[in-house]
Amino acid sequence: MPKIIPIRDLKNTSEISQMCKESSEPIYITKNGYGDMVIMSVEMYEEKLYMLDVYNKLSAAEVQIGEGKVIDGDFSLISIRKKHNV
Repeated sequence: MPKIIPIRDLKNTSEISQMCKESSEPIYITKNGYGDMVIMSVEMYEEKLYMLDVYNKLSAAEVQIGEGKVIDGDFSLISIRKKHNV
């Protein structure tokens, strides 16, 4: 369940920092009862960026498959081995 806190609670920075480290989800900050900001630990942020990169690469690969821009796996390995003298 997402953690939601009012913006006035940001005064206690060490407590917020600890909440970010312990939480496996972003923490939502509200202002006047409405969503205003989201905070998270650096580790979670880096994980989210990594997963976004993975999803973008998978999406690009699906487009290439749809366009028929694929080659046989055996041919690909032979080509790589020849190129690198392996």
